[in-house]
Amino acid sequence: MFVTHLSLADFRSYPSVELSLTPGVTTFTGANGQGKTNLIEAVDYLASLGSHRVSSEVPLIRHGAERAIVRARVQAGLDDTRQLVLEIELIPGRQNRASLNRGPLRRPRDLLGALRTVVFSPEDLALVKGDPSERRRFIDELITTRWPRLAGVRADYDRVLKQRSTLLKSLSGRSRAIPDGAAATLEVWDESLAGFGAELVHARVRTLTDLTPHVARAYAAIAPANNEARLDYRSSIAPTPENSVEELQARLILAMGERRSDEIARGVCLVGPHRDDIVLGLGELPAKGYASHGESWSFALALKLASFDLLRADAVQPVLILDDVFAELDQLRRERLAGMIADAEQVLITAAVAEDVPSALGGRRFTVGGGEVSEAGDG
Repeated sequence: MFVTHLSLADFRSYPSVELSLTPGVTTFTGANGQGKTNLIEAVDYLASLGSHRVSSEVPLIRHGAERAIVRARVQAGLDDTRQLVLEIELIPGRQNRASLNRGPLRRPRDLLGALRTVVFSPEDLALVKGDPSERRRFIDELITTRWPRLAGVRADYDRVLKQRSTLLKSLSGRSRAIPDGAAATLEVWDESLAGFGAELVHARVRTLTDLTPHVARAYAAIAPANNEARLDYRSSIAPTPENSVEELQARLILAMGERRSDEIARGVCLVGPHRDDIVLGLGELPAKGYASHGESWSFALALKLASFDLLRADAVQPVLILDDVFAELDQLRRERLAGMIADAEQVLITAAVAEDVPSALGGRRFTVGGGEVSEAGDG
């Protein structure tokens, strides 16, 4: 799939933009702060309903504007001329509104799956060097891209987690047994949290199993050294790809029972996918704390390229977005990356300096500056 037209109204720095796009490689160049990343961020927002740069939607709306609109026309494939028009309206303090082919959707998340993207940006270095929350976010975004219905499961899990945490906090510090009513309520939340949590863990482990060989190949193709990249899922319930959702749910309920006194004493949920991590390894050593800066960059890039390859193995052709990436890579890694993405249906690239992007990629080039986007000619 690929985007054929992008329309923005009061999104980030743009009062208005109308941009025609084509399959293949498109590069946006311009000095920092000129708005080139805003363009590809808008494309990704339609696919993921989130930003790879900020957690809040407030910065996405142009200063002084009451709302922002992002709209794109998406073609199914090079050999499939079917098209969809995706639109989302961002409204501060209210639920966003989404539409598909001009028809309103009941919930914004019903838009998920109509467009798929894989984004790699400098912020992704945190996948290797950052906290477990960064790696959980990565795998959860990937499972939602593969199976959009899991967006609802994630939302339900977060809702139940918040409610159960509130109950545990209200019970914390008690020296006596908790009231029967509170105990019964906690058991209900246990069952619900374990049900949604088991679905998430099952999807995470399945996806990690599918992803691992793609990561190993991508890292070996990018990095000059031949260290083997490894991925391991770390959880208190020790899940395996062979476990069913029902087995994982039973393990989560058992683990919650075993940690019940600790959870009440501390007033927090100590069991569940919100506590899990993905351990990244190079050879026999963990990547975090041992990998060099170049190795960390290669690993982060390998994770995203592997995600791209996994989705293509699922018969999906996502839009690949490389946000200000080439400047961070040495010449060897630039050339290897260019060779790996040349056959993608659509690649959107941002760069401060056009020379950072290997000439072998060719494609269309746009310059961004002063609020204007203008085509610089074919590459």
